Amino acid sequence: MNYPIEQIRKDFPILTQEMNGHPLVFFDNGATTQKPQVVIDSLVKSYSTCNANVHRGVYKMSRTATQNHEDARATIASFIGANTEEILFTSGTTEGINLIAYTYGEANINEGDNIVVTMMDHHSNFVPWQQLALRKKARFTVVPLTDEGDIDRQYFKKALAIPHTKIVALPHVSNVLGTVNPIEELIKEIHAVGAIAAIDGAQAVAHMPIDVKKYDADFYTFSSHKMYGPTGIGALYGKASILRAMPPFLFGGEMIENVSTDATTFTDIPYKFEAGTPNFIGSVAFAEAVHYLESLGMDNIEQYEKQLSHYAYTKLSQIKGIKIVGNPSQRDPVLSFIPITAHPYDLGLFLDQQGFALRSGHHCAEPLMHSLGLTTTLRLSLGLYNSVEEIDAFIVALERSLKMLS
Repeated sequence: MNYPIEQIRKDFPILTQEMNGHPLVFFDNGATTQKPQVVIDSLVKSYSTCNANVHRGVYKMSRTATQNHEDARATIASFIGANTEEILFTSGTTEGINLIAYTYGEANINEGDNIVVTMMDHHSNFVPWQQLALRKKARFTVVPLTDEGDIDRQYFKKALAIPHTKIVALPHVSNVLGTVNPIEELIKEIHAVGAIAAIDGAQAVAHMPIDVKKYDADFYTFSSHKMYGPTGIGALYGKASILRAMPPFLFGGEMIENVSTDATTFTDIPYKFEAGTPNFIGSVAFAEAVHYLESLGMDNIEQYEKQLSHYAYTKLSQIKGIKIVGNPSQRDPVLSFIPITAHPYDLGLFLDQQGFALRSGHHCAEPLMHSLGLTTTLRLSLGLYNSVEEIDAFIVALERSLKMLS
């Protein structure tokens, strides 16, 4: 394929710097992604030329800022196949999931109901549902994985068959194993028992085309900073009919229709869930990141990253001192591995000294790690600007480090 990797790398100024005297090789894209210059420029431009509160002022700058903010919402909605009113701005995936738990969950979960999650869920899509179940005295069912790292579909069906199953939360992509879940199939099974599907899309949106209407997802959450946008902002998609029936999450300015000393009524979606001054600077830069992804083409990005991931997997699997964790039927560009004769943390430090940025730890997925009999792994998570040459250099550094630690 004709993928302009050299030009893409030039779009990201941070990639020109060194780390510990070596060229920076950033392989921690599952935690956060670097920002193209157009996103950085967007932040500077907005603060320099259009810093006025939105939905409040009648003066020109406020009207322009409001239009830019709402245009950004429309851009993000279009990117995932949603209607504009169905996109709520949040601080990120974590707030989006908690919003669902504290609004839809509090209103619809009762004692004895069943909430289902999977063993591969990130803490952000595990703990809020666990805590909701505890508050409501509901059942909390965790679906295990196969030895390869896929959801155990037979157990999943059994979990759904438990009486009063109301909410099923699962990730589109595992942040540890890279497992790409067949969410369209799974959502059909979820809806067949009358439950709603809350999908954590944080690890998916930067790597593949997303269509929430095609999936028939009830909720879909994601973060800007994992898709080359700014930190501190994300989006929650929810079906309009569900959002309208949900009570507000936070109270304050902008989400109000009328206030009296006796009562308050709330405005329509999406604004009733966006109390206070929104991150109107971040939303515009978030949309700029979406435009950047669209300029490259999500199909092209997905194809390139699959090739890169396969190349990295092949190279890693040839190293005797390494064990790759999981072998799911479909994998996103995420590879977790452990060294046989060293601690992952020590190996991570050795690689850091050679310019390679990888994540070591439990990756905010302790239930998964415990189920694998592990406490920590090293994770190589690729992005659209990573290259074959970086992987080759990494393999050399990895083998060198393993020899030094053995």
